[in-house]
Amino acid sequence: MISRLAVLLGLACVLAFPAWATDFRKLDPRVAPVLAAIDPEGGKHDLATYKGRVVLINFWASWCPPCRKEMPSMQRLMQRLGGKSFVILAVDSGESRAESESFLKEIRPDFPILLDPDSEAARRWKVFAMPTSFLVDKQGRVRYALAGATEWDEGDGWLLIQEMLAE
Repeated sequence: MISRLAVLLGLACVLAFPAWATDFRKLDPRVAPVLAAIDPEGGKHDLATYKGRVVLINFWASWCPPCRKEMPSMQRLMQRLGGKSFVILAVDSGESRAESESFLKEIRPDFPILLDPDSEAARRWKVFAMPTSFLVDKQGRVRYALAGATEWDEGDGWLLIQEMLAE
């Protein structure tokens, strides 16, 4: 059964973000909201444990075409930054474990996928459209937000991550 939030997020995804997003919104640095979830294997992940690293948090869903399209660029980004103080936390919001696992069999990411079946984390982070991403600095502060998909291994996203890693 699809939740009302999932339907609204899907509609927002299709209507608001048919193309690649290019406008990263610079935020006043603020402590990141809580993000604690499990991965499909039952492993626990907590954003607080990633302090000291730059973190890309990406809220997505398998039914969202722009989300699916940007995922390979996130994989390439992770491969390029292997060994650096960087991690991607991709939060599958509003879907069951089975729905998430079905898509994950296709892409096989090298970064943690977190499950948010009731969209609690998405609400806490004030996510209103899929995909939505946040860049968190090494001190655990949210610095940038992006509503819509992008090619993470090039362009503005790549440059912002490089700047944050150099800090």
